[in-house]
Amino acid sequence: MIRIVPAKDKHVRVTWALPRHEPPGRVSVVGDFNGWTPGATELRARSNGNRTAAVVVPRGTTLRFRYLGSNGHWFDDSDAAAQDDHGCVITV
Repeated sequence: MIRIVPAKDKHVRVTWALPRHEPPGRVSVVGDFNGWTPGATELRARSNGNRTAAVVVPRGTTLRFRYLGSNGHWFDDSDAAAQDDHGCVITV
């Protein structure tokens, strides 16, 4: 799931959420907003049974990203508006 909510000063907060154990192991969101650096934006367990990660970016930004799970397992988010050669694409 991807949630986009307004933040301060013409920015938005983008939150990615996945079930806590699906897929098993560590998962991070890797994209152009964090230099495609694995582990830089890791999803953390929450009390509601999910794990989430969030970033704040200027409104109107286009983000390209994929999830990286354990053992080098790359996967996409079905909630993303589109996909290109780099994975998922959303404009916030």
